Amino acid sequence: MRAFTAEDAWSFNQGTHIGAHEVLGAHHDGGQVTFRVWAPSASAVAVVGDFNDWTPQPGDGLEADPSGVWRITRPGEPGQRYKFAVTDASGNTVEKADPYAFATEEPPRTASVIAELNYQWNDHDWMSQRGGRAALDAPISIYEVHLGSWRYEPGGYRALGSQLAAYAADMGFTHVELLPITEHPFYGSWGYQTTGYFAPTSRYGSPTDLMAMIDELHNRDIGVILDWVPSHFPTDEFGLARFDGSHLYEHADPRLGHHPDWDSAIFNYERNEVRSFLLSSAHFWAEHYHIDGIRVDAVASMLYRDYSRADGEWIPNEHGGNENLGAITFLQELNRTLYLHHPGIQVMAEESTAWPGVTRPVDQGGLGFGFKWDMGWMHDTLQYVERDPIHRTHHHNDITFRAVYRTSENYVLPLSHDEVVHGKGSLLDKMPGDYWQQLANLRLLLAYQWTTPGKKLLFMGSEFGQSGEWNHEAELSWFQASEPQRAALSHLVTELNRLYRSLPALHGGDCTEEGFEWIVGDDGDNSVIVFNRRHGNDVAVVAANFTPVPRPGYRFGVDVDGQWQRVLNSDDATFGGASEPQTTGATVEADLEPSHGRSQSLLMDLPGLSIQVFVPVS
Repeated sequence: MRAFTAEDAWSFNQGTHIGAHEVLGAHHDGGQVTFRVWAPSASAVAVVGDFNDWTPQPGDGLEADPSGVWRITRPGEPGQRYKFAVTDASGNTVEKADPYAFATEEPPRTASVIAELNYQWNDHDWMSQRGGRAALDAPISIYEVHLGSWRYEPGGYRALGSQLAAYAADMGFTHVELLPITEHPFYGSWGYQTTGYFAPTSRYGSPTDLMAMIDELHNRDIGVILDWVPSHFPTDEFGLARFDGSHLYEHADPRLGHHPDWDSAIFNYERNEVRSFLLSSAHFWAEHYHIDGIRVDAVASMLYRDYSRADGEWIPNEHGGNENLGAITFLQELNRTLYLHHPGIQVMAEESTAWPGVTRPVDQGGLGFGFKWDMGWMHDTLQYVERDPIHRTHHHNDITFRAVYRTSENYVLPLSHDEVVHGKGSLLDKMPGDYWQQLANLRLLLAYQWTTPGKKLLFMGSEFGQSGEWNHEAELSWFQASEPQRAALSHLVTELNRLYRSLPALHGGDCTEEGFEWIVGDDGDNSVIVFNRRHGNDVAVVAANFTPVPRPGYRFGVDVDGQWQRVLNSDDATFGGASEPQTTGATVEADLEPSHGRSQSLLMDLPGLSIQVFVPVS
């Protein structure tokens, strides 16, 4: 059991403590538990729980020190529930869950649980090499999952881990991203209304059950990314809001402390102890749960004081601007320390604006993230493919504009849970035309995502074309996945992952200038695009036809003479398309006819609603 030293108090109060969870919260040692809680404005704090029948007894009161931390050591055992009875300056007492608790009881109950985090990890090989698997030039293909509705499994984390690891590996994904599994009282928030920043949700088991799940994924060579929410928190009475009777974790002024979109509280990033709390939470998941990546939710709402606010509803910063200076320095410190202390980790930003330097290193003035979600690509691409193909010719810029800014950040291309809820329909439902054309359009969309520069993210169910919006109250419609045409779509996703991983041209240049070059970018009349992907001496050519009208004998220039092989045709019959299976794998000789500024070219048939990938035969 670690002592709360003067150095701990200093770094906690300075906002630089990345291991506050080691000294705050509940820590068990030989039948004794030391409880510590930060509540500087409280007039009294007592611990209540199973060990005293939830009624404070003489000696259950905590003692405060000058840092604002209250402390007591008393008998207790792992598995016992507890809360802090916090009395404010006016004499009102509220029972609060422990902000640093390692475990909680299952919602809707809200008590904290004394827990030990003892687990024997078996993922040394993975941890020693994971950095190379998440590098800028590595193939990163992420399967986004909401655990409670992926597949019903009474075995919780451990059984889910076994099934998810096998499924993700068979499909060829490199990582899974878990919608927030930090404890949350309202299941319908999908975890985005977090109350337990150090506790995995108990809906699926214990902390060690989750560790076993992650261990299983690592042993199948699948990385694990945690969706993490430092942007806001719910105002439930048992939680962080007005924790000691004062606005401790949140801003007191609602123009800074209330989030209008989610009716929640906003962290006070300028308060040092709040920064220590959030920094420690991120480091905790990396340290104790071997998390390989953290996706920071709603970064834009953190960066701007006027986010979703009208004039008069926000307060300018000290320079008169709309930037949240405290949030900026917090994010920079978060990224700097995570990369410093956890080799191989990646931190990703869901940032929906044009804020400059999101993935620029901190020492170069950036925020320091490794990757940023490309929300612009998602919006423009979906807007384009949702149109009837006859109208796409008039909106060609939607599909080509991204090339203008593609290297401004290191991007992840997301087709996430946000695109299949709130009346938006599933990806398949968005597609125009009859059922066959919908499937063809979805094959085209996914093949375009996988061949375009940027790392890939796909929400569960989209890989087999689930119909209907995602419903967090039910498991995916797995019966649909066995239908022949949807099984063929899954086969395409598996092949896209295999191709993406095996061809350096398709992943090595995801974040470089050389990684992409237009061959045909201006053929809006035919809704055709053709582009080079390149990494070093490896090259691939991608040709896409976004209409159902076949384009026979379409000529485009190539940089390499000799034979070329078609390694993918999304219209192949094995994927549910109309082309003969032997179209994939066929070879063709480059003509010595100049085209598109190149001295040789290919003359190819472009099936309707299809993407083809060609590589030179070495």
